[in-house]
Amino acid sequence: MTMLEEWIEAVCRELGLARGEVDRDLVLDLARDVAHGVARPGAPLTAFLLGLAVGRGAPARDAAARITELAEGWEARRKAAGASGAAQSPPGLA
Repeated sequence: MTMLEEWIEAVCRELGLARGEVDRDLVLDLARDVAHGVARPGAPLTAFLLGLAVGRGAPARDAAARITELAEGWEARRKAAGASGAAQSPPGLA
């Protein structure tokens, strides 16, 4: 068992979560997409937001896919918003 797996197991025990409920790869992939497509500090914050959404009933894979799609087009959306001179949130965030 890797150190990361040991950590996940320990945190699950501490928080009363079933290890089977934790999709490690889903969260790590999402964090990578946000870190590369938006900003590194956005990765842990986005993982937290995903957790909030899942806690409110959103399916984890669906929510992660939506966030990944948003992250992948983030820079293009920002440039488009800047080019139009609009001082508004990028599409999908209003």
